[in-house]
Order: sequence, then structure tokens, then C-alpha cells
Amino acid sequence: HESHALSQKHRKRIEEAFGWAKTVGGMAQTVYRRIERVRSRFILTMVANNLARLPRLLAA
Repeated sequence: HESHALSQKHRKRIEEAFGWAKTVGGMAQTVYRRIERVRSRFILTMVANNLARLPRLLAA
């Protein structure tokens, strides 16, 4: 189905970011306690992910 194919395409893009955060960003097992610190670390990791992707996105 066309909508399912589109959903899978978007899902892959989202899962790549979370996979990167777990392997490269060190978010597989957090060392922080309290939701505020974990949230801050997650945001910082996703910002780093975006910065790592930025040269490829600008070249396209």
C-alpha cells in the first residue's frame, strides 16, 4: 500500500537517528539519573547527530 511504503520510509529515517544515538552517542545505557539530565543528554546527542549529518545535507 502506498501509505504504508511512505510510513516505512519515514520510520527508517527516524530509526537511523536513534540507532546513531545508541551506538555513537552513548545513549544505549545512560549514566545519568533524573529525567532532566537524561533529557538534556538526549537533546545534546541529537544535536550532535544533526551536526554530523549537516555536511551531507548541504551537499545534496
